[in-house]
Amino acid sequence: MSYIRSILAVAAVLLAAACSSVPYAQRQAQLVADYTAAAGAPVSSFRFLSLYSWVPLSATELVVYTRPNEAWLLDVDGGCPALTYVPSIGITSYLRQVSTNFDKVLTGRNSYPCTITGIRPLDVSRVKAAQKMRREIHTQPRPGQEAQPKG
Repeated sequence: MSYIRSILAVAAVLLAAACSSVPYAQRQAQLVADYTAAAGAPVSSFRFLSLYSWVPLSATELVVYTRPNEAWLLDVDGGCPALTYVPSIGITSYLRQVSTNFDKVLTGRNSYPCTITGIRPLDVSRVKAAQKMRREIHTQPRPGQEAQPKG
């Protein structure tokens, strides 16, 4: 039964995305811009206890959430085309530490591991604020039509 529910949920998300008035490429570019603007200075490693969530941005970038309010923008080498469409990923670590040029993003059995070449901490509250601002709806009357008082 849960399999059918997950299929229906995916179908609903795809339908909502298809009905959007903003083209996919433009939404993806805005998403990348939001995360890039919220990224801090590069660091060499971060503490990794578990993978809370992840967002693929391109074949060379992804966002990894280690907690709901802690995220990292990872740059990976160019040989990671499966990153944009795989349903799950894995990340290697050594002693619960993910390091640049050493650890990798795993995208599946048939794909080569992608080496992490850059790590930048994200200001998650800044990303959420930018996304909330974009979702706000601004209404205004059509030109030539004024609001009629009811009566």
